[in-house]
Amino acid sequence: MSKTITTFNALRKVKDLLPSGSMTKIGEELNISSDAVRAYFNGTPVDGLGVHLEPGPDGGIVSLDDTRILEVALRIAWENGAF
Repeated sequence: MSKTITTFNALRKVKDLLPSGSMTKIGEELNISSDAVRAYFNGTPVDGLGVHLEPGPDGGIVSLDDTRILEVALRIAWENGAF
């Protein structure tokens, strides 16, 4: 688990690359609810996920204390030819 800083718009772009059903798939893989995964991509703080949103350029600055959801999402996007 690592920490990263990105923008809200960049986080949303990753979400937009994902095929239908990915929120559930990510949740099941990480043993968290699909609602928590959706909240993560909305930049909404969720207990235990360490998402912090601050005003700034490109929709705001998002600090992610836990990047597991992002890592799984990027893998799914890669596997589905989004990159």
